[in-house]
Amino acid sequence: MSATTPPLLRRHPANPVLTCKQAPFPATLVFNAGVIRHEGRYVMVFRNDIGTWGSGVLTGTNTGLATSADGVRWEVFPRPIIDPEKMRRELRDLMRHDYPPDFIQRIYDPRLTVVGGRVLMCFAIDTAHGICGGVAAATDDLETFEWLSVTSPDNRNMVLFPEKIGGRYVRLERPFPVYMRPEPEAFPIWLSESPDLAYWGRNRPVLGCDEVPFANSKIGPAAPPVRTRAGWLTPFHAVHYDPSRRLAGWEAKSWHKTYCAGLMLLDLENPARVTGLMRTPLLAPETDYELEGFRGGVIFPCGFIAEPDGSVKLYYGAADSVVALATGNIEDLIARCEPFKRNESKN
Repeated sequence: MSATTPPLLRRHPANPVLTCKQAPFPATLVFNAGVIRHEGRYVMVFRNDIGTWGSGVLTGTNTGLATSADGVRWEVFPRPIIDPEKMRRELRDLMRHDYPPDFIQRIYDPRLTVVGGRVLMCFAIDTAHGICGGVAAATDDLETFEWLSVTSPDNRNMVLFPEKIGGRYVRLERPFPVYMRPEPEAFPIWLSESPDLAYWGRNRPVLGCDEVPFANSKIGPAAPPVRTRAGWLTPFHAVHYDPSRRLAGWEAKSWHKTYCAGLMLLDLENPARVTGLMRTPLLAPETDYELEGFRGGVIFPCGFIAEPDGSVKLYYGAADSVVALATGNIEDLIARCEPFKRNESKN
């Protein structure tokens, strides 16, 4: 896999744009944040893993909120926005089962999308039965959420499209059925639909790891798609595993995976159909804040904003430690997505 980033995106000189030092509450790893532009400001909901900087030992996870006038300088709210006990109680009520209090362990990796003026959040949930995905709706103050649906295990990395398609809500997701793949981590991207954000179905495959030239381990949704004249311009994350290469990281276990940003185009009316694919990474780890941290060599796109002037902002988690920003031009990105034919991308 090439480690050289094509000259399509420019890393912002202020990078990283969010670090643990900006949080007025205990914070260590702030990353994988959902980012939107809403009501004249930029809004970020970020994952915060708590521990000791430079150590692989973590003691907890919560969710923070930040806002910005320009998308670069962020002001973090004075406390985490999701109360763990209230969240556990409400999610247990949603699942209609009297599980013990510790059945739901944490939620994390928020992704924000505005659909019909409503701020919606996808997130991952660690439970005693495995990892699930969930959908929630934010209240007007963006500080509390109404929990709407939870998937069965194991599913995560869900993102919503920013409008209904054919009268239905649509999301991309990454199931990971470890007993059904010849390689345990060759995970793909799928799509599902819902009439009401509660009941999901019509599940269809979108893209497989074997169809991405620069991935050999797994792929998955990253930042929500953006509507363009050419289709839904959609970032995804792609992972290359190289056991001979030991990457930097604070974890005690060895780290051999490089995470890059990929890019694809999906059909506007049938978003399960890939029409274009960038055959090289959109963004690959190169800088110190991408190569060194809790997990070195990680770029994970999590917010994708198309501006009125034709520019784009791509927010991403770097080294599972900070939030960074890269900018570019939407027409340049579309032009680099080559026509896609099923099962021919690695030929």
